[in-house]
Amino acid sequence: MSSKEKPTLGQVFEHPVFCVGTRIKTRKRNIAAPLDPAAFSDAVVQIYLDNAGDLELIAKCIESSDLNFSRYGDTFFEVVFRGTRTQPGTIKLDEGERHPYSIFDCEPSREVILPSVIYIQKLLRRRPFLIKSLENVMQKFLQSLELFEQDERKKLAIFTALAFSQKLSGLPPETVFQPLLKDNLIEKGLVLSFITDFFKEYLVDNSLDDLIAILKRAKIEDSLIDFFPSAKRKPEALSEHFTKEGLLLLVEYNEKKLFEVKLKEMKTAITNQISEAADVAEVIETVKQHVKDAKFPDIEVVRILWDVLMDAVQWSGKNQQQNANSALRQVKTWAALLNAFCTTGKLELELVYKVQVQCYEDAKLMKLFPEIIRSLYDQDVLAEDTILHWFRKGTNPKGRQTFVKSLEPFVKWLEEAEEEE
Repeated sequence: MSSKEKPTLGQVFEHPVFCVGTRIKTRKRNIAAPLDPAAFSDAVVQIYLDNAGDLELIAKCIESSDLNFSRYGDTFFEVVFRGTRTQPGTIKLDEGERHPYSIFDCEPSREVILPSVIYIQKLLRRRPFLIKSLENVMQKFLQSLELFEQDERKKLAIFTALAFSQKLSGLPPETVFQPLLKDNLIEKGLVLSFITDFFKEYLVDNSLDDLIAILKRAKIEDSLIDFFPSAKRKPEALSEHFTKEGLLLLVEYNEKKLFEVKLKEMKTAITNQISEAADVAEVIETVKQHVKDAKFPDIEVVRILWDVLMDAVQWSGKNQQQNANSALRQVKTWAALLNAFCTTGKLELELVYKVQVQCYEDAKLMKLFPEIIRSLYDQDVLAEDTILHWFRKGTNPKGRQTFVKSLEPFVKWLEEAEEEE
């Protein structure tokens, strides 16, 4: 080829530079396979049909299949619960193959639903990533309770209870129960019905403490009243409903929580008044109003009053005499408050026990017991008979021997005064 002739394209690629160990690279492209949940659903349904609903055989077939569960996890659980997949964004069943062995197709009883829970547990152990799909589907169903029939809602409640009872791998109560807080579902009474079935089923095999632990994780342990329609959102309605449903333990728990809340409110109100040096008569009226509203037992009121008074004292870290003066000053200042509610010998004795326990448990007060008792006597809060009864027959063992010995001089003085009279 002469120097004036231009090389052809073929001659260029035949040149040694292009022929020796050289490969022309092409850019790779990610080709996404199209989503086909319908085909996945039909395949799972066929497994159910081929094995006539036998969950052990179905589990084996699913384990050996090459179905893409990581991509169609939500669809899988729709088939488990409903027999086929649902239309996007709804709980309405889609067209396609359907099997009659789903959770919603079975009887609403624990004996029938429990095998499905165990079956799902086994699948989750091998494919733990599916827990998120189960969570998604349960949330979807719970926020659509109004679209299900009553017996379907009951089956869902039983399944949910058994799932937590069997400690289904990683199922989080806080996200599962969140949809139940929808106002429209609550007002229609659907949430109360669901949660009642859930409570009854869960407590068959579990303790109230176990149930409360789940409710705490879901952050609804203090919100039982919120599951009632607004027109029935009263403590009496809650007690009546759960008593009728045989859930007395839950009634007692709620009453205890309500009691604690009201007790805390009273304690806060008294504490504020004492810190502001309010008039004693005003504080007495505040206590009486709280007692009337919450029906607090007299003994509980005495205990709270003593706690509040002692909590309000500005204690010294090391100066024992200063602590003694502060405690005695507090007793003298608020003696009328204590006197207003220590109206019987039994209540006076309860106050002595309260002082005894606090002096035993608080090192800085250990030596102040006889002085506090003497001050309460001087201020007419404690009667002589009450002090002598505690000295001779007191039943609380905490520090008793030490306190009896320290009180001996005062008791001896009381006995001598009694003899002289």
